[in-house]
Amino acid sequence: MADTDKKSAMTYPTPEQYQGWKGDAKEMDMSVSEWMQAMIEAGRKKFDAQVEPDESAEQLRRQRNDLKTELERARERIQELETQLHHGEQAVIREFVEENPGATFEDITRHVIDTVPERVNRHLDELEGDALYVDDDGYYPESDG
Repeated sequence: MADTDKKSAMTYPTPEQYQGWKGDAKEMDMSVSEWMQAMIEAGRKKFDAQVEPDESAEQLRRQRNDLKTELERARERIQELETQLHHGEQAVIREFVEENPGATFEDITRHVIDTVPERVNRHLDELEGDALYVDDDGYYPESDG
């Protein structure tokens, strides 16, 4: 269609409406005239005003139950990992005593104190980006990031 085949149409929006149209057109990288044409054509399309839900109530209940089961499994796995971590710390003491039969409380305490930096570094490495984040000022809960 040649430019000469086009017709002019007028509308008289309020200043607020026009500013809204202008902003919408700009977001879509269109002139206001192009935007108006597109919106009018979109409005002329035949569509059913009835909205059917995407999923039935039964499907939604099934999905909810599946997610609850998945959440429960995740919580159990977290508990297992925390138990493993706790037992891992106890393993440090067990190994030291196995390597040093007859070790005293003070010997064990000194070993635990001496090996803390190494163990803390390992724990921080595992937590960083998951439960903690670090910046130049220190460590913060990931939810603060």
